[in-house]
Amino acid sequence: MTRPKLLIDCDPGHDDAVALLFGARHFDLVGVTTTHGNSSLANSTRNALALLELGGIDVPLAEGFAQPLVGATVDAAHVHGKSGLDGHDLPPPTRKPIDAHAVDFIIESARRHQGELILAVIGPQTNVAVALKREPKLRTWLREITVMGGSAAGGNVTPAAEFNIYCDPEAAAVVFGCGVPIRMVGLDVTRRTGFDDADIARLRASGRRVAGVIADLVSFYLARQRAVFARAVASMHDVCALVPYVDEALLETDGAIVRVECAGIHTRGATVCDVRGARHLTVPPVRLAVRSDARRLIDQVIDTLLNYP
Repeated sequence: MTRPKLLIDCDPGHDDAVALLFGARHFDLVGVTTTHGNSSLANSTRNALALLELGGIDVPLAEGFAQPLVGATVDAAHVHGKSGLDGHDLPPPTRKPIDAHAVDFIIESARRHQGELILAVIGPQTNVAVALKREPKLRTWLREITVMGGSAAGGNVTPAAEFNIYCDPEAAAVVFGCGVPIRMVGLDVTRRTGFDDADIARLRASGRRVAGVIADLVSFYLARQRAVFARAVASMHDVCALVPYVDEALLETDGAIVRVECAGIHTRGATVCDVRGARHLTVPPVRLAVRSDARRLIDQVIDTLLNYP
């Protein structure tokens, strides 16, 4: 069976780390692009390169934007730590990013794999928005965009806004309005889908290097989730954007029109998800995740991590 082609745009990030390792095992991963978000662009790029080396994943990585299209840069150091990936001291990567900007790499990858490439956007959407503006044909070249971001029921940065969208609402508005088929899995689903203490213990007990590193990282992340959000699990937000291509039954979806609020005083960065089934709108509906089979999903992710040496 041919594996779908995937490009991951990310800001690692503990949940990004798991998504990268999961994606490399289940997809034909053509490359990775990095952006601002959970930490600085420099940290995101270093973390992504270190994770690729940890997993023995030989794909190109292109560095993208260090700040949003509009407004100030924000980060999530209070959740992911100063490095963006605290909890285990990964060796400094020996590889460097390729000599191309993330925007150009996204465009060229989509051109090369027309009609085949899935673009997973699991951080702020700055790189992708600029790519869509720079090359209008990108809309027809991409097979699909899968987004971890937004929420149909409240946020985590503000009462209205989820972090990835809040980091660059203007970019997210471009992506959701671009006309490419989109899947969206938001905070209302992903925050309940995560690793608990028993899952971390299972990874550690394996004696495998990759699983042990992820156990250390997720242990730190779980402690921060408990302290900041009083959450019982280390939410695996980003991998939820990938699992439907491996097992579609793990996420239940509904059709929705998604708009991004860019001007609201109290609602900037909110994703307004209209599930009324309006037929007259020209933008194709987003496949919005409304429920996950959380235990089966996390078990599949753990099995994947245990498959690494």
